[in-house]
Amino acid sequence: MQTISLKRGLIAVVLIVTTAALAVGFSINVISQVSQYKNSMVARVSSYAKIVAGNATESVALNDNNDESQRLAPLSHSKFVQHVHIYRVDPGSGELSFFSSYNKEGLAPIPAKFSKVEQLTTPNIKDAYIEVSEPIILDNSVIGYVYLRGATSEVRLFMWRAIAIAVGVFLITLIACWLITLQLRQRISRPLDRIVDIASQIARDKNYTLRVPDSTIAEFNDLAQSLNIMLERIQHQITRQQRAEREASQLNAELEQQVTQRTKALRESNQELLATLEQLHQYQGQLVESEKMASLGDMVAGIAHEVNTPIGLSVTASTLLQDKLAVMQEKFDEKRISTNEFARFLDDCGENLAIIYRNLNRAAELVTSFKQVAVDQSSEIDRTIEIRTFMHDVLTSVKPRRLDHEKFPINVHCPEQLSVTTKPGPLNQILINLIINSMIHGFDGKESGTIDINFEMVGSELEITYRDDGNGVPFDIRRKIFDPFVTTKRGSGGSGLGLHLVYNLVTQVLGGNIHFFSEEKHGVEFIVRFPVTVIKTSNR
Repeated sequence: MQTISLKRGLIAVVLIVTTAALAVGFSINVISQVSQYKNSMVARVSSYAKIVAGNATESVALNDNNDESQRLAPLSHSKFVQHVHIYRVDPGSGELSFFSSYNKEGLAPIPAKFSKVEQLTTPNIKDAYIEVSEPIILDNSVIGYVYLRGATSEVRLFMWRAIAIAVGVFLITLIACWLITLQLRQRISRPLDRIVDIASQIARDKNYTLRVPDSTIAEFNDLAQSLNIMLERIQHQITRQQRAEREASQLNAELEQQVTQRTKALRESNQELLATLEQLHQYQGQLVESEKMASLGDMVAGIAHEVNTPIGLSVTASTLLQDKLAVMQEKFDEKRISTNEFARFLDDCGENLAIIYRNLNRAAELVTSFKQVAVDQSSEIDRTIEIRTFMHDVLTSVKPRRLDHEKFPINVHCPEQLSVTTKPGPLNQILINLIINSMIHGFDGKESGTIDINFEMVGSELEITYRDDGNGVPFDIRRKIFDPFVTTKRGSGGSGLGLHLVYNLVTQVLGGNIHFFSEEKHGVEFIVRFPVTVIKTSNR
């Protein structure tokens, strides 16, 4: 940004203002003097014309132009009068005629002004002369006119003289103002220079102990006092800041020492927490595996119970058949067998063998289904499964458990012959854990209930919608339903790992997602969706 010197600016402003004021004043004065001089000249020429007209009245009335020429001769002593014409009005025709004249020596005569005498009753000023006409009146009648022309050289001379005087006074006044301004500048700039020097020294050396001296000028003295007060406050503030910095430095040193100690303690605590967390992860993995084994053990117990029924019937039928065979063998040895008894024996043998066949076949089917389910539970290899057959095996493994299938039916809805390629083991564990969750929590204290499992293809993903109309989930644990160790059966056999295992299997093993919805007393709904490869889909 361009800066301006106060000293030069002050001189320039004073000189400009003074010059403008003097120029305007002297111009007005010169113009006024010239105007006054012109007015006096007009009065002068009018006076000459009236005098000449009064003197010429008698000569014009008597028509004596010789006498009038002698009267005009003394005008040669006047430097002002150049030409004088006297015109006579003819009494008969009223026309003007030349009567007498005066021409200054050295000047050529001028033409008569017959046509202008009436217009020149008011003086007319030209560049080189001023002219006027005056009527010659006798008994209230105009008997002639006087035309007088005077020189204006005196006006020009007076004007130039006035201008010269004005310029001289102007220059003298301007020089005096300049000298006074220099003196005023020194009086103003001297204390200002001291203030600037002290401010520069403070800015350069940052020495806030300096003070501005007093000045004889009130404004600068007030400025100096204000600056001194500001410097005193700055010095006080710097002292406080330095003291605060020392205290802060000392506090920072103590704080760094405390931080170092706390960091060391925190590092040791973190190591302990990491070790504890690692143990917790190990325990969690062991608990998850325990949950899997518990599920498998529950299934094995169910297998034993379910298989025992057809095998027990087969043993009973075979024992009964063996007893009847022993009786028939005894009668055969004694040759006491009748035709009716042998026919009845054959009928009993057929019935018992049929019972044995049906029950052994049922046991074989159960063993095959349980074997497939057990293989699936322990396998995470992709395999093509037919959904209805897969669900039959899953529900077969669930039937021996604590669910009465007449009071708590499980309804499966899926397209006919829907076959997909996926990991059947994790899918089997997901469905079994959801069903067991409904058994333990959903239908606790209820006499009846329904489970609906719906399978549907959504693009390249299989969507499973699992619903029950059981007790629902309390509001306080809905948001953490998939967290580990969250259960409402704490101390009653619930581990809180079932749905956590389901969530991990869906998201990590199957690469899908699971959503949960529930209202207390209105059941639950799980929506599971994961990518699969469709082998065949047909609808009847």
